[in-house]
Amino acid sequence: MNIRVLHADDRLVVIDKPAGLLSVPGRIEADCASARVQTLYPDALVVHRLDQATSGLLLFARGAQAQRDLSAEFAARRVGKAYIAIVGGTLDGEGLIDLPLAADWPNRPRQQVSVDLGKPSQTRWRVLAREGPHTRVALEPLTGRTHQLRVHLASLGHAILGDTLYAAPDIAAASPRLLLHASELHVAGHHFFCPPDF
Repeated sequence: MNIRVLHADDRLVVIDKPAGLLSVPGRIEADCASARVQTLYPDALVVHRLDQATSGLLLFARGAQAQRDLSAEFAARRVGKAYIAIVGGTLDGEGLIDLPLAADWPNRPRQQVSVDLGKPSQTRWRVLAREGPHTRVALEPLTGRTHQLRVHLASLGHAILGDTLYAAPDIAAASPRLLLHASELHVAGHHFFCPPDF
């Protein structure tokens, strides 16, 4: 599982993270995207993360000042992100999912919709194509909660294929991996695009 560098300059590095690779070291596993990038660019620092099961565009800053600047862009929601997923069942058109999310503490790392405890969470979705009994969708997270896209789609009754945390067994087993890919990133005057391999 190699790291594919899509862009590198004196301020940032962008890679196509493979599904199954951690973004940062875990409690047990040290192999991760950040460690691999740092073998090529020792000053590369984490700015954001993708779930281990999610593939796609992952951004690193070159040095502490660039990390502060890019982190501020994310915090101010000036970064545009887009994802592609294949979900179970048939969806039509487009819409906005506006459901607050909170940690499901007894069942960590699961998250849950919670009107009482959840933080505001919004996801725009748009149908791209029908693929047999499933639907390919474009997703735009307006907030950045843990597992947001996965929980929001499952809450619609259209969980992502291969999602072993939130999908029904038949949908979880429909793919050997989670079919969720970070395909676009607009940040600091740059636009990056990386199509999924599914």
